[in-house]
This record gives sequence, structure tokens and C-alpha cells, in this order.
Amino acid sequence: MEKSKVYFTNFRAKPDRNILQKLRHLIEAAGMTSMPLEGKFTAVKIHFGEPGNLAFLRPNYAKVVVDTLKDMGARPFLTDCNTLYTGMRRNALDHLSAAFENGFSPLQTGCHVIIADGLLGNDHVAVPIDGEYCKEALIGRAAMDAEAIISLTHFKCHEGTGIGGALKNLGMGLGSTAGKRAMHCDGKPVVDHDKCIGCGLCARQCAHGAISFSGEKGQRRATIDHDKCVGCGRCVGACRDRGAIQGPDSSNDVLNCKIAEYAWAVIKDRPNFHISLVMDVSPYCDCHPENDTPIIADVGMFASFDPVALDVACADACNRMEPLPGTFLTDRNNRTGDIFNDTHPYTNWRSGVEHAAKLGVGSLEYELIEVR
Repeated sequence: MEKSKVYFTNFRAKPDRNILQKLRHLIEAAGMTSMPLEGKFTAVKIHFGEPGNLAFLRPNYAKVVVDTLKDMGARPFLTDCNTLYTGMRRNALDHLSAAFENGFSPLQTGCHVIIADGLLGNDHVAVPIDGEYCKEALIGRAAMDAEAIISLTHFKCHEGTGIGGALKNLGMGLGSTAGKRAMHCDGKPVVDHDKCIGCGLCARQCAHGAISFSGEKGQRRATIDHDKCVGCGRCVGACRDRGAIQGPDSSNDVLNCKIAEYAWAVIKDRPNFHISLVMDVSPYCDCHPENDTPIIADVGMFASFDPVALDVACADACNRMEPLPGTFLTDRNNRTGDIFNDTHPYTNWRSGVEHAAKLGVGSLEYELIEVR
């Protein structure tokens, strides 16, 4: 496959041009404004951030994208689907409250917010894909009703997939609640009782009541009921300091492949464009109600018509950076040079982009074009 073009600009700013103006210049140079979107309902997929987390993308960036789309004659709206997790984004009412609390109101961004899979996360379209792992993808209805898709991604680490990039933003992000269950169902975490200290952090992150404790005082140990567990992995992230809860190694690769197939379902057969901001590269997803110190310095902004090449370019750029001292990454031993695998050693981010490339979603090869 021919190399895809990925456009890049850094976060340096001068008095005559700020970062938001640079973002607009980037997406114009990368070709978004050439898309025939006059009058078309255009979904802008973004993560609104779990309240308490401050690493999510500021709504100012969304406004740049929205304003550009409106200047093109498009009819944009911001969107995401409900989650499986504890927190404020499990139903549309609380999800909207979380979005507005974090600044994503129509007054701030210039467009409305629509939770794509409805009030309780069960309003979806079954998109036939005949993939290796999924024969259909359950995608939020409002996202599928849109005539074009733009992804605006906070590129970061992720405890289950290695990276949280454009493919994850599209595939996992726009899967309905049932779709998220289907993507997570191949692996259930297990508890190493020799490491468990019975602190209860994992149970507080479980939205499905799957974790219980037994044993005398000082000897409490967690147990996971796999009949109740949906495999979302939030307990794995909660136990990050002790490492007492781990998922099966192979399940993370399957998860990445399913996400790639869901992303394919979201973008196939309609106009799509993708933007990733590599900043505040936190060790964990913005679904957490907290964010740790960024593990590397801010890198820049990237844009492409190819979400696969975009993810690879962002990951490569991160891996050229030196880890920041006093961060989660420098706490790790036995570093390999891949900051994502070093942060979460049981993940392999490449499995997702490689599967997406095999599906024809995009190319692993890219040409990086700097926009000044």
C-alpha cells in the first residue's frame, strides 16, 4: 500500500499565531477543507473526559474543528457513546452533565452534543463487517446516521490497548454499551492473591459488582466473579501499584483487533478525517477520574485521512521522546525503548494497527509532512 500522508505541527507559538490558529492551519493543509461536506451532518468524535481528570482535550480545540466545518457548510455535532465503567458517563443524562462540566457546551464549542447510543447505551446500529473477530459491529445510532466522521483524539497511553489513539477513539468510543461488551468479552482479569492486599480499590472501579473479598482482617483478598465481569479492565488499572490483577496476555491483542474492526465499521463508505493531539500523554485513559503526570513532554498536533498511519506516526513520535523524570514511566524497570509497552508491559499496541492495515483501513507506512 502506498505511504499515507500525515501532517504535523508542533506546539510552539509566537505572538502573531497561537496554537489554535496553528491547529486550523494544520487541518487545512492536511486537506480536511477539501471534503465535500456542504449541508452534511458531521459527527466529531471526541472524549469529553471523566470529571476529575484534567488531561482530556480542552473544548477550545473542538471549537476550532467545529468552526472550520461550519465554514465548509457542514452541520457538525460532538459525540461519544456511553461507557461500561463507573463514573458519570454510563447514561446519556450524566454523560451530558460530565461534558458540560468539562466545558463542552454549545456556547463554548459552537455546536450541540449528542450521545450517540441513546439514554442507556442500547440505541445502536448493527453494521455488518464480516471481520476476523466480529461479524457485525454495534455502533451508536447517531454516529451512523451522520454523513461524515471526524475524529479528534487525545493521544495517550492505555492500560488495555497500549495506546489510546484514533482507532480506539473511533472503534471503542463509538461502540454502544453492547458493542463495548462484545469487544471486551474475550478476556477476564485474574487476581494474584500473593500480591493482593485487600485495599478495595478494584471493587470501587467495578460497575458490575464482580469483585468480592474474603479472609480475616489483614488477610482480605479479592476474587473476581467471571460470570459478572465484562472484561473492561478498570480493576487492572486500579491495581497499578501492586500489579495483583492482570488480564490474559492474548486478550489484549484480541481487544485491539476488535477495536480495529469496529473502527472500520465506523468509517467505511463515508467521508472521514482524523486529528490527534499528542499532549499530556498520561499513563491511563481519560475515562479515569484522575490523571497522572505526563510521561513525556508535549509533542505536537497530527492530522491525516488515514487513522492507521496517524496512530503509527503519533506512537513513533512519542518513542523518540525522552521520558520525563519523576513520572510513572521512570518508575518502571527494564525499559525497552517503547514507552507504551514499558508503561503497560502486558499490552502490544502494534497488534491493533497491524490488524487495521490488514483490513484495509489504512497503511502502516507514512510520509510525515511538517506544517509551519
